[in-house]
Amino acid sequence: MGTLIKKDLSSPTRPKITKQFFYRKVIPVLFVLPILLIHMTVVLGPSISSIYFSLTEWNGIGPAKFIGLANFQKITTDRQYIHAFQNNLIWLLFFLTIPIAMALIAASLIAPLKKGGLFFRAILFIPYILPSVITASIWKDLLHIDIGLGGVAARLGMPFLNIAYFGRTDTALLAAAFVDNWHWWGFLMVLFLTAMQSVPQELYDAAKIDGANRWNEFIHVTLPGIRPTLVFMLLMTGIWSFLAFDYVWITTQGGPAGASELLSILVFKNAFQRFNAGYAAAIGLTMSFFAGIIIGIFQILRKRGWEI
Repeated sequence: MGTLIKKDLSSPTRPKITKQFFYRKVIPVLFVLPILLIHMTVVLGPSISSIYFSLTEWNGIGPAKFIGLANFQKITTDRQYIHAFQNNLIWLLFFLTIPIAMALIAASLIAPLKKGGLFFRAILFIPYILPSVITASIWKDLLHIDIGLGGVAARLGMPFLNIAYFGRTDTALLAAAFVDNWHWWGFLMVLFLTAMQSVPQELYDAAKIDGANRWNEFIHVTLPGIRPTLVFMLLMTGIWSFLAFDYVWITTQGGPAGASELLSILVFKNAFQRFNAGYAAAIGLTMSFFAGIIIGIFQILRKRGWEI
């Protein structure tokens, strides 16, 4: 018996690769592998190379000259960068409040509807499916001082509304944010509405028995019920706020006098207009750093109970 045990221990049987194992384990990996290779080529590769180019003086075409941390030292004293960063903070604050609040209010009003809910959801979602170029171009004409809605308001006795919203330093950034919000908040509304419709009706019935009004139901039932979706969209909105580019570029190109210039606009101008791609890469890395800070904050909240 001892001999048999010794033989079993010394020569373990190898698991056979069965047909079932091949289809369940190997085939899925083979399907994912091409996408993974493409991702590594077009995303991971440029991301790693941008770290190197941020340490160089490079015009985007010729050889790059290694200069260490000089680009990052320049960032600390660059007034354009500091101003663009301040604009990004304003943009971030705007999109973490206005569109979120609008979407929550609209979703809470549509959710109880038994008839017409699908119609209102479709109408409010239409702006999101329009390309940003079309949306921004339409609003650029609508807010034009000569041919836009301001001229109509002036003829109706409200000339104070007829101003060049995209041409003034005090309104350009908020005007671009307004246009972006018109496109964005309908998407948030649909997500919140879907989350609200998944909250068990029994919770609302119990709240009504306890004498809760509509506001109390929203605070104590709806918000806790949609918290995972709400927290996740706050996270993504915060990250996307540092990536905003198209609406600002189409409407103002960062003007006038840099009043609406964001970090993404600064990256574009340095890379493709000033041919300072090394400095643009350094600015891009700081944007990734700020996005990482937002993710870190939400990870801390998650550990404290804000599950997403």
